[in-house]
Amino acid sequence: MSNIAKGERRVVVTGLGLITALGLDLEKSWNGLTAGKSGVTPVERIDVSKIACRIAAQIYDFEPKEHMDFKASRRMDRFSQFAVKSSKDAIAESGLVIDGKNAHRVGVLVGSGVGGLSTLEEQHIRLLEKGADKVSPFVIPMMIANMAAAHVSIVSGAKGPVSTTSTACAAGSNAIGDSFEIIKRGLAEAMIAGGSEAAITPIGMSGFSNMNAMSSRNDDPEAASRPFDKDRDGFVMGEGSGMIVLEELEHALARGAKIYCEMFGYGMSGEAFHITALEESGTNVARCMSICLEEGNIAKEEVNYINAHGTSTPLNDAVETTAIKKCFGKHAYELNVSSTKSMTGHCLGASGAVEAVASIMAVKNNIIPPTINLDNPDPACDLEYTAKVKQEKVVNVAISNSMGFGGHNVTLGFKKYVR
Repeated sequence: MSNIAKGERRVVVTGLGLITALGLDLEKSWNGLTAGKSGVTPVERIDVSKIACRIAAQIYDFEPKEHMDFKASRRMDRFSQFAVKSSKDAIAESGLVIDGKNAHRVGVLVGSGVGGLSTLEEQHIRLLEKGADKVSPFVIPMMIANMAAAHVSIVSGAKGPVSTTSTACAAGSNAIGDSFEIIKRGLAEAMIAGGSEAAITPIGMSGFSNMNAMSSRNDDPEAASRPFDKDRDGFVMGEGSGMIVLEELEHALARGAKIYCEMFGYGMSGEAFHITALEESGTNVARCMSICLEEGNIAKEEVNYINAHGTSTPLNDAVETTAIKKCFGKHAYELNVSSTKSMTGHCLGASGAVEAVASIMAVKNNIIPPTINLDNPDPACDLEYTAKVKQEKVVNVAISNSMGFGGHNVTLGFKKYVR
């Protein structure tokens, strides 16, 4: 691998936090991913009897009071609670101490596609049924999308750059990428970055289902999310949060931090095409991957693994496959691709962050998580998708793709750390 230009600030990953339908922490979620376990179950928390899709990758047994101050948690939407929990895990694991000496040099950036949707729905019902004077005074600071980042900042004490991205399903990836650039620019020494989402609500489920974007394989939930399979019929919604601690290399070394890997690149491109669909040539997604690799001076032949956006929708999986081939040429057939959404469901604005954590763990552990339910590969999807079972393979370089409604493409790049 080529060396980064002399004098450029390098960025490493020193802490991870993850909460998904597979588990309430990094270890449980990662073990579920590598075991090829599905987190998809029938939806019981809300009434879905009139919704075509009645399954989701839901998080069970999450008690906010076990992970944060109880009073504060009652003034948070579920998506903020997830972000606080996974952030606290990432910070604790990194060993980063945030105090009066460095708080202004540690920032927070959390992406969310829809923010506090459950709070908005619940309070709207209260407005209609009980009147305006019964609406909670906390409805606004619970539902607005920036509140996950705000609460993480409050809980951690981080006073550096604090912001939010809301680029639909690319939000978590944009948050990590923007944090990477903030550190490279010297505006912070460390960033707590990722995404969080909790949109398994009546409006969330019915809205996506009514646009025919979600699977209707209700009788076989565990097999419903099947990226790259010819029988795929839509995505399955998930919920959760992925958070990482990004740190300037010399800062991490000075405090003896454990380093998972180095982040080398951040690619972005726009589709300028449609409010929900990808342009079928895949040109813009291919360009996004190339931009990421160019920033890190990484040759395409060095990439070992791509964590695909891989939604299990007919259009996305075919276009992303085309884009990978357009970007990588012959090497596209030599690298491993997988979609962890086959197990976690599609966590919307949190998906890119959840998948960034999976990519980082793949680099650290030399284990590529599988794409489960890939029984009958689509002829249009002809790459190595790591079907059904994990592969133990050296992963020196991994990239993670995200594509959001409205045409937001993001690619994040991670590689093994070499001093």
